Amino acid sequence: MGMIAILVRVLRTGHRRHVVILLSGVVAVTIAGGALFAATQHYPFTTGLYWAITTATTVGYGDVTPHNAAGRVVASAVMLTAIPMLASAFALVTGAAAAAGVRRVLAMGRAFPASGYRLVIGMDKAVHAILDELVRIGAPVVLVADVDPATVRDEVHVVRGDPTEEAAIRAARPADAQQALITGATDGDVLVSAVLLRKQVPDLPVVALVRSASVREALRDLGIQQTISAEGLVAHTLAMSLETPHAGDLLAQLVGSDRHSLTETQAGADAVGKPLSAIRAERSGLVLGLVHDGTLLLGIGDDPVVTAGDRLLVAEPVSGRRGPAERVGAARRPGATAPGTA
Repeated sequence: MGMIAILVRVLRTGHRRHVVILLSGVVAVTIAGGALFAATQHYPFTTGLYWAITTATTVGYGDVTPHNAAGRVVASAVMLTAIPMLASAFALVTGAAAAAGVRRVLAMGRAFPASGYRLVIGMDKAVHAILDELVRIGAPVVLVADVDPATVRDEVHVVRGDPTEEAAIRAARPADAQQALITGATDGDVLVSAVLLRKQVPDLPVVALVRSASVREALRDLGIQQTISAEGLVAHTLAMSLETPHAGDLLAQLVGSDRHSLTETQAGADAVGKPLSAIRAERSGLVLGLVHDGTLLLGIGDDPVVTAGDRLLVAEPVSGRRGPAERVGAARRPGATAPGTA
């Protein structure tokens, strides 16, 4: 059992599936070949099965041999099918073990970030693009998902496990994370992961990708104000682009330009009591809005007054930015909102 456990850990998901298919084929061929051999040679089934096993494993003691043309045909079929399939299965196992040894010797394993990393829980269809963007801007990332690490970028540390289980989330050391993004195949999975994460780190800033309004309400009860629908965000952006052709370009430049960054910072004591218009006139960069009680106020049609604890969403030139890891931290703090936020 110990050896089987080691092989399971060494083999990747795709390899495990191929090995299971090959071994299943070997078993089927061995049983069928043994039965046919016994029938054609007038042996008991157990003797035919014994012959098939020794033939498939290339042991071939020679104590049981075919005595007629039908037996030789059966023997040829077993040798031409079972032996290559068994050899292929062993080749996959030994190749995976050798590759794991090389990665270990060359220290190619993904190191766990020290602290201040972005924790991504679950594997939504948009997660790969999100991981690519976080890596591009230099943010350390830890992913908790039941996926093959080989399918994820090398810069991402993967904690392989079910994100709806407490042990998997604990293994990601959420107390050391700076922020978390929770996704999942279903909104129910997102809610379960959120409950487990909140149980371990009640104050960690969290963004959740959900679709259901009822799940959004449940997440708000957990203190998660940032709930985004990826489909809704895309739909709103496309609809806006049809009505205002360059609206999509505006959003793309705000979030994807290398010439400026989006940051979210405390308004500061000197800004308390001032209207947003005055803050825009005083500050460098483009002040896009004011975050008050978890809600983004754009200041269009009204002029909200800054109160203690409010934050400013600002587009700054690249030259005024800090390091990559610090930039990402500034862009997503508690109470920040994003297009498509419910």
